[in-house]
Amino acid sequence: MNIPKVPHSSAAAIEPVEEAPIKKGFITISIMLATIMQALDTTIANVALPHMQGELSATQDQISWVLTSYIIAAAVMTAPTGVLAAKLGRKKLFLGSVIGFTIASMLCGIAQSLPEMVLFRLLQGVFGAGLVPLSQAILLDINPPKDHGKAMAMWGVGVMLGPILGPTIGGWLTESYNWRWVFFINLPIGIMAATGILAFLPETTIDKNRKFDILGFLFLSLFLCGIQLMLDRGQTKDWFSEPEIVVEGLVAVTAFYLFFVHILTAKKPFIDPGMFKDSNYSFCLIFIFIIGIILLSTMALLPPYLENLMGYPVATTGIVLAPRGIGTMAAMMLVGRLLGKIDVRLIILTGLLLTAYSLYRMSLFNLDISEGLLTQTGLIQGFGMGFVFVPLSTIAYATLPGHYRNDATAIFSLVRNIGSSIGISVMTALLAQFIQTNHAELGARLQPGAMSKMALNVVPGVPFNSYSSAAFSFVDGIVNQQAAAIAYLNDFRIMMFVVLAAVPLLPLLKVAKRKDMHVDLASAME
Repeated sequence: MNIPKVPHSSAAAIEPVEEAPIKKGFITISIMLATIMQALDTTIANVALPHMQGELSATQDQISWVLTSYIIAAAVMTAPTGVLAAKLGRKKLFLGSVIGFTIASMLCGIAQSLPEMVLFRLLQGVFGAGLVPLSQAILLDINPPKDHGKAMAMWGVGVMLGPILGPTIGGWLTESYNWRWVFFINLPIGIMAATGILAFLPETTIDKNRKFDILGFLFLSLFLCGIQLMLDRGQTKDWFSEPEIVVEGLVAVTAFYLFFVHILTAKKPFIDPGMFKDSNYSFCLIFIFIIGIILLSTMALLPPYLENLMGYPVATTGIVLAPRGIGTMAAMMLVGRLLGKIDVRLIILTGLLLTAYSLYRMSLFNLDISEGLLTQTGLIQGFGMGFVFVPLSTIAYATLPGHYRNDATAIFSLVRNIGSSIGISVMTALLAQFIQTNHAELGARLQPGAMSKMALNVVPGVPFNSYSSAAFSFVDGIVNQQAAAIAYLNDFRIMMFVVLAAVPLLPLLKVAKRKDMHVDLASAME
């Protein structure tokens, strides 16, 4: 596949450098620390919310803003990462982001009220937004094309393990120390990352001619805020029966339409639509959107299933979920060696099928499953996700001209995060709907004789038809428990079909030979 050369001025901000191995190692360690720090914070605070709620005197609805504020700020500020890197220099932006994120984390840890916490979480999102896309762009630039697979495997470990291990680490810190340590843990990581970046990361050339498209940024920001608020609050507000959700949906749709028209008609749009002409990059965005749905949706569903239905304590839940991260890490280390030797589409297919198989096994769960089965399905799913994530992160940029890299990595991360938000909201909404439907169906099928036997477990010798309140509560509790269990299994089955729906798209990916990819990338960066 031939890629036309781009003018030197266009690629000025993305000059690849061949660093000495030792220096490259320090750069890699530094940016990976920053990546892991940001990725952990996407889920690490979730398990601490009940403890925050009491200490900050917040309601259940109000405490959710601790999560929502971070997600919205990160989503809005991810897209302009490429523009800011070109205008400020990538090293300055990355270093400032790490320092700002670390300070914001400490402020979150000492927050004394809900408004303070929400404000500091907004700052965390603003500074943390660019860490993942910038780290990906840096790793791609300091490594030759033949090593991009290994580099993306290492980068993927941080991006994928963060959300998976976040609840485990957050639960341990909250139970052993205090919820504030969920944020304080970022201080040593941030200091080490900032020190390494300052000492070893070279600066890129600043593009003084790059303009900031304020109108395009405004349209995109309104779209992201509208859709995020709609998804976060839709379930609690009964979706479109509430005027607030209708308004947020209309804002999101209108802003997206205006943004789409703007980037096609503006002379210097906020996001250059030329990058989407690369079919590999465009199709990889679809795949990563699906990966976003599955990754965080599964992690959002499993803890309440284990804790609320199976009675697992928080610490045990974290231990049971940890093998998922082990599987992901093992797959990423292996796939980095396979890239270039095996057709990347076959690697992705293997990952999709393993992920779908694990979800199929999860759709057969019951409330008596062993920890061994939980561990087994977690390992398989983690391994499958790793086999998909790394090849996608490599092939997405294999034929894309180098001058798009900062913007392309930002959009790649943004689409993955949008997929995660939509996935969590949709799966949570479906879960609630399934619980109601299942409860009605199970209740209708219960025979008086069965009810009486169940009631005897509560009040021996008292028949059900005596209308004991304790008997009614016991029977209703069992029905609720079974209705919820079936609802979770329905969600797992739907996610399995979502993964399988991506399989027919694989032939659309175009895989260049390793030699051709090297030549094309080299010419694109001249």
